[in-house]
Amino acid sequence: MSKKLVVAVAMSGGVDSSVTAALLLEQGFSVFGIMLRLWSESDDNSNRCCNPDAVALARNVASTLSIPFYVLDARQPFFDSVITQFIYDYTHNHTPNPCITCNRIIRWRFLLNHALSAGADFLATGHYARIVQNTDQSFALLKGLDTNKDQSYVLHTLSQKQLSQTKLPLGEFSKPEVRQLAHTYKLPVADRPDSQDLCFAGAHGDYRDFLIRHAPEAQNPGEIVDQQGNVLGEHEGLAFYTIGQRKGLHISSHISLYVLQKDSSTNRLIVGSSDQSGVEQITVENVNWIAGEQPASPFNTQVKIRYKAHEVPAKVHVIPGNAMQICFAQPVRDATPGQAAVLYNGEVCLGGGIISSISRRN
Repeated sequence: MSKKLVVAVAMSGGVDSSVTAALLLEQGFSVFGIMLRLWSESDDNSNRCCNPDAVALARNVASTLSIPFYVLDARQPFFDSVITQFIYDYTHNHTPNPCITCNRIIRWRFLLNHALSAGADFLATGHYARIVQNTDQSFALLKGLDTNKDQSYVLHTLSQKQLSQTKLPLGEFSKPEVRQLAHTYKLPVADRPDSQDLCFAGAHGDYRDFLIRHAPEAQNPGEIVDQQGNVLGEHEGLAFYTIGQRKGLHISSHISLYVLQKDSSTNRLIVGSSDQSGVEQITVENVNWIAGEQPASPFNTQVKIRYKAHEVPAKVHVIPGNAMQICFAQPVRDATPGQAAVLYNGEVCLGGGIISSISRRN
């Protein structure tokens, strides 16, 4: 009789990771759960991904499923990679997505390495995406079948080796189906609500308050101006605004105004109308091609510039040095340095990188 393959499930005390563990057990794998203890500001471990209540829930789920459960201390690597980068990006006028950094460094490096060293053949998570093996034995990352929950965007940094060592069973299900499965498996987290905010940003998940506590220099008021330099108001600090933002500017105007630029040299926040906010071209750096090699350039594709954004058609020109230039078929408004630009061919995620600069129409 062949030995069962072993899967380490990244558990959080939530419904998604819990159902992931149950599904893999049902599929015949040997399963154990690992929960990451992540950095928090206080000694009571208030990080919502791994607070004491979440740990107790995950442990309860593991007991219900009769699988081993471990807590792995990742506080220092999480702080060094995710928190430090988050603060750096915001104080340098970028708008980061820390979940992408966490997936790249903490889950698919730190956690995966620990899982493999503990005897696992695979790492599994509760992300809504799919992995398939092609006829040439390479791997592809596909969107989750539930378009409302698809999380392939935040997994675009995965390599061929990492995909070969990963299981994503929830990609075949919708969120309502997953909750129903949790009830079927009699899991104690079936009705636990999803977490929406930054896990490390305190009780209310407000990144502005977090920055004030950890980078007080970010609270540096200055002028809000239009493209002609007319002063329209005052901002609280450039780090507290993002390109494309409309709400929260506290400007009296007969038209809607959007953040166009954050000028650190003058500490000015530049705003303009919707017509002035269109971005025609972006430069993207630190590009990962999931296939392991870059496609022939140029090529046409679909691009997502934020996790919840709709895909838009664009032409991609690969640039030497692991970069690319993306030209949109129609101007887009919310392209923001620091966010990821992720490429798709139908349901296949081709890869992506971090937006480093944007170019607007004249």
